[in-house]
Amino acid sequence: MDKKEAKKIIEAALFMAPGAVSVNELSKAINVNVAETRVLVNELVHDFEAMDLALEIRDEAAGFRMSVKPKYEASVSHMAAAPELHRGIMKTLAYIAYKQPVKQSEVINFRNSKAYEHIKILKEKGFLRKEKKGITYILYTTPKFREYFGKNIASGDPAAGGIKEEQEETGSPAEEESG
Repeated sequence: MDKKEAKKIIEAALFMAPGAVSVNELSKAINVNVAETRVLVNELVHDFEAMDLALEIRDEAAGFRMSVKPKYEASVSHMAAAPELHRGIMKTLAYIAYKQPVKQSEVINFRNSKAYEHIKILKEKGFLRKEKKGITYILYTTPKFREYFGKNIASGDPAAGGIKEEQEETGSPAEEESG
């Protein structure tokens, strides 16, 4: 991989990451040793400074972070996305996405009774669908889930970080129940 391409991958990683990214993580992303990675990141920092952008790359204790320059933060901070789903709900969703199709009762047994509320919220937000089967429900992720988290998340391709794809929907929509 050439230097220009490696810097683009580092830039993309910093843009996508919700927090600071260590040099070790960046090194793995570009498959280059840590010392060379540090040189590339420093060059990227200087590139950003030379372009006089509203964004900067900061060197922090935990690693590097791409962020808005303090000068512009007050003007745009209200636009920052608030997390739509808290950690507990995300864990429930991750379990469902990985195991799908999965019985609601299995999710409750694995997570705990709070998962009933998680499932209700996830269904209301359009990330899950439920199909009645006997005395339980079968849970699946929806196209909105794949759109929100990325098309490869449910591709089944471990190399792409994917998980099992939902099975094709059969029949008409099932009767819904909140719990």
